[in-house]
Amino acid sequence: MTYAVEADGLGKTYRGGARGVIDLTFRVERGEVFGFLGPNGAGKSTTIRMMLDLIRPTTGTLRLLGRDPRRDGPEVRARMGYLPGDLRLYPRMTGAAIVAWAARLRRMTGTGDAAALAERLRLDLGRPVGDLSRGNRQKVGLVLAFMARPDLLVLDEPTSGLDPLMQQEFAAMVGTATARGATVFLSSHVLSEVQHVADRVAVVREGRLELVASVDDLRARASQHVEVTFAEPPPPGAFGDVPGVREVRRDGAVVLMSLDGPADPLVKRLARFDVVRIDSHEADLEDVFLGLYGDAGARAA
Repeated sequence: MTYAVEADGLGKTYRGGARGVIDLTFRVERGEVFGFLGPNGAGKSTTIRMMLDLIRPTTGTLRLLGRDPRRDGPEVRARMGYLPGDLRLYPRMTGAAIVAWAARLRRMTGTGDAAALAERLRLDLGRPVGDLSRGNRQKVGLVLAFMARPDLLVLDEPTSGLDPLMQQEFAAMVGTATARGATVFLSSHVLSEVQHVADRVAVVREGRLELVASVDDLRARASQHVEVTFAEPPPPGAFGDVPGVREVRRDGAVVLMSLDGPADPLVKRLARFDVVRIDSHEADLEDVFLGLYGDAGARAA
């Protein structure tokens, strides 16, 4: 089977001994949305730069769409769409001019899906990019990435600056792309964004791969959060011996607990107190980050 992305033992060491990534091994199947997650400095940008052949691996191998991005770089990049995390555009050019310029670089006969994408994103391509808001400049970047219907989309922080409505439209664009067989490699700090569109995710930490799993599997690994409001604050340690329960935080009469396993032991213990309200939520990717990195790392991500 030919994968969209294959990394085997991938490593990058910079001059002076600084290590960007260490022994990354993962595979991205064709047609899936693959989330690539980690806090700042984890190695996400280094990995993407190696995929684009902007920098070269120190160790290991990397293949995109069955090809070596170094030896077959022009052919591989012709089949890719890329949105950088720090998008820079010529400010005096209009969006339409930039789209036409990019189409000529790709040797396209027209501008592909650019007009339809701009309409979906409610983007005016006739204005100079320098006059656009940050969110609208990001929309130009999305149009450039998607317009040629690439086989592999590499998107770094794609919804940065977009309002919630446009974030939903972005998710729909991803769905359209994968429905025609494209693969999406999505690097993001926005955990809610990734969990709503990704099939699987990889979590990197300090250059090393922590895990690769489906979003559902990651949710299953994380604890459920239960927030209980009491009429009177319960005594300290009131839930310390309840199986699967850990007190995370309390604010007066409000106690936040994590729950692993069945809820029955906690419910029976709560029956001893005057409970005003119970709120719980399913585990999400933020909970996974809390478990892997701790509070500081999850906030950074």
